[in-house]
Amino acid sequence: MFDTSIHWTTFFYLLIDLFIVLFVFIRSVALKSYKLDRFLILGTLFILYNASGGFLPLKNFTDLLLLQYIISYSVAITLCVYTIYFIYKEYDLRINIFMFRIKNMSIWLTLLFAVMFILPYAITNSLAFARFSFSAPLAFIALYFFSLFYKKVKASRESCPYIRRRKDLAILSIGGVTLLPIMTILGDYQWLTFTIMNVSFYALLAIEIDRYIHSIKEKYKFITSRVRNEKNDIKFSSLANYKLTPREIDISVSILEEKTYKTIANNFFIAERTVSKHASNIFKKTGATNRKEFYKKFSKNSA
Repeated sequence: MFDTSIHWTTFFYLLIDLFIVLFVFIRSVALKSYKLDRFLILGTLFILYNASGGFLPLKNFTDLLLLQYIISYSVAITLCVYTIYFIYKEYDLRINIFMFRIKNMSIWLTLLFAVMFILPYAITNSLAFARFSFSAPLAFIALYFFSLFYKKVKASRESCPYIRRRKDLAILSIGGVTLLPIMTILGDYQWLTFTIMNVSFYALLAIEIDRYIHSIKEKYKFITSRVRNEKNDIKFSSLANYKLTPREIDISVSILEEKTYKTIANNFFIAERTVSKHASNIFKKTGATNRKEFYKKFSKNSA
């Protein structure tokens, strides 16, 4: 298409991703919300991946072939690392192994690309050889990472359908990313490679949509339960004066009900350290220095 190497399917995904990012951006600006910043960055990287991988290399710039390959491969590597980072941060699903920490992963991937792709290409001027020498070891590492991630996610059996859906979609997304070096070895099947990679993005989009619907349901449950439980010994009217998120309100109520962080984590299907982070934000917003002071400030029993 357009006298370039881009396949029509890649161009189609480029348009879809562009529409998604524009819609999310307009929506976040309208709501004055910055909670979708990471997703907007992720979507922008997928747009760049589709554009660079589809249009490059340009036939009219054969003297700059190596530079064009460096650009397209660098975008792909950045996208893969950021997708993993997104899942680590947003869904608290991470592999706590030294080489698979985001910073370390960025470093060794950059070194591997320089030594196993740029150098062989500069010496042999063979794209096929450079592609294989870089992608072959990376494929084994990627499969190892996926096996660890899959075991980590599936280690605990969740009773909550929402959490199960999130984990299954996260596995699908990581699966798409880890298949990239394998698809690179198999050859330039642009329609297949870009389909698998974009499915990875759409899986994360599905999680975000599901999370939005879930948050609305949880907010409704909280409001209805608050109406039914006016007799509770919690100063709801006082809490309402602070700019707490629906999740922070839920956790605030649980803290005031004297539940432990572990119990709260189990109730909301999140990690205990996530509860601790929410609690810290709650204390900052409400001007409490610790849990004891927070309870004293908002519990009717302490009045």
